[in-house]
Amino acid sequence: MSTAEGSNPSPQRAADDLHVVAPQLRELRRRASLTLEAAARAAGLSPAHLSRLETGQRQPSLPMLLALARIYGTTVSELLGETVVERDAVVRAADMEPTAAGGWTYWQAGASGRGMQALRVHVPYGSQGDIVRVHPGEEWLHVLRGRLRLRLGDTAQVLAPGDSAHFDSLTPHRIAAADRDGAELLFVHTLLQSPTAALCLGPATGHPTLGETP
Repeated sequence: MSTAEGSNPSPQRAADDLHVVAPQLRELRRRASLTLEAAARAAGLSPAHLSRLETGQRQPSLPMLLALARIYGTTVSELLGETVVERDAVVRAADMEPTAAGGWTYWQAGASGRGMQALRVHVPYGSQGDIVRVHPGEEWLHVLRGRLRLRLGDTAQVLAPGDSAHFDSLTPHRIAAADRDGAELLFVHTLLQSPTAALCLGPATGHPTLGETP
């Protein structure tokens, strides 16, 4: 499955989304009763970097949004200020508007407020390839187009279209597109129900953390 031509959001739309994200990040952190330092540590960010995200001085990447959504017990949709009136069981393709974050593009493929979040994601070549993540939960992905490099712990795999992976998110992991045109995949992950559940984990020892985008 390929991304339709012209489906990427306009620069103004992306700017508007980011304008909404900053106050949402601050409000959701405070709602979760987390200090800036505690939330940053759980997400593998520096307090200064998280502060810049909350004040709109830096743009969050999709992996950062996913990590913060887990920590705050919410969804990327809520971080972006999107609201869903009711939880429809069916999500129509025409209703899946693309959102850009840190070079990634994603489409909500499921309803907000559920125990799992489903996304269709375009992973650009070379983006976030050296970022290793560790957090509670499970992840499942299925490659639709292109090839995906997946590192789980000490093993590395190249996934082709039609291949899937299902793993515990406590295993240090990272993904990157193996082809210049990027990779497109279906991605499902569980959301943390308790914002304090990840505070004792911290970043994976000996690995880069989910911080500044290279």
